[in-house]
Amino acid sequence: MSMLTKNSNPMTDLAIFLMDLDGGGAERVMINLARGFAEQGLNVDLVLVNPEGPYLSQLPEKVRVVQLESSRLILSLPALVRYLKQERPPVLISALEDTNMVALWAKKLAAVSTQVVVTVHNHLSREAKNATTLKRRLTPQLVKWFYPAADMIVAVSQGVAENLVEIGLPSNKIKAIYNPIVTPELSKKLQESVAHPWFSPGQPPVILGVGRLEKQKDFPTLIHAFAKVRQQHQPRLMILGEGTERSHLESLVQELGLAEDVVFPGFVANPYAYMVRASVLVLSSAWEGFGNVLVEAMAAGIPVVSTDCESGPAEILANGQYGKLVAVGDSEGMAKAIAQTLEKAPDSKFLQERADEFSLKKALTQYQQLLPIN
Repeated sequence: MSMLTKNSNPMTDLAIFLMDLDGGGAERVMINLARGFAEQGLNVDLVLVNPEGPYLSQLPEKVRVVQLESSRLILSLPALVRYLKQERPPVLISALEDTNMVALWAKKLAAVSTQVVVTVHNHLSREAKNATTLKRRLTPQLVKWFYPAADMIVAVSQGVAENLVEIGLPSNKIKAIYNPIVTPELSKKLQESVAHPWFSPGQPPVILGVGRLEKQKDFPTLIHAFAKVRQQHQPRLMILGEGTERSHLESLVQELGLAEDVVFPGFVANPYAYMVRASVLVLSSAWEGFGNVLVEAMAAGIPVVSTDCESGPAEILANGQYGKLVAVGDSEGMAKAIAQTLEKAPDSKFLQERADEFSLKKALTQYQQLLPIN
């Protein structure tokens, strides 16, 4: 186990355990929490199996990074046990199911009093139904076996919390805390410039999709919806993110004759600067625990359209009050919702006020009510 930063904590108040800092929503949420707790004067450790990923450069100086020096998550277990025995943090927060289970095993093996808080970022039953691997199909059962050992289970939406109860977890251990999306850093990043020519004055409106290029995000439905919108309007489609579905999505764009009007810039460190310049953001996911990008776009004052997938999006949009909801996989309905939003967008201030409900300040207050920290 080695320290990657020069700063040292006299005594760790809180630790956050992750595999790495890959460009996903859960990782971004954990960075926001780490920064928020550190700015409140707590000594925060970010414990990483692999100190890599695009978010590594975004870590605040006040957060100490601890590297477990393992090539795989399961192989990091002995190092995490040593860390818990050595540092004895009062609280360890983890995110995502495999990491959560390793955190729970480590506490048991270390025999320490550290309170382990596991956070659940997806609707696990829906995820299991759509899984292509046996391990993911078994996740609800594994969670039912292992998560009762957690001191607290934080779900990122009421829908996720309800699903955990359905799976068989004790309701008295489950607390729904919305993701901390709106931060001072987000406000600054909204003001940064973007060099992409599609955002030059006089260019057609841009429809934006943001997320990993994976099956969960169902970007094919968004691309098909865009093709239908193009029959009446002349916008362009930009999808930010990287993933295993890139070649499939690019082939679909070619097949539909949309190559001139669809672009995949890949992962970008600051998607918010793109959001503030877009005309509408669309979340096309087959399932979501929360839906960070909806709040981020609303914080930018940009209208959103979302699938009414499990959990988060309907809660964020108050069942359609703050943006149109369409059925999962319904490209026709999505096209109609996009066209209507392009023709008549909701008031920016109205959207921004709703986004403020999902602030870092509110999330920190709720976490502090749960945790033995000052």
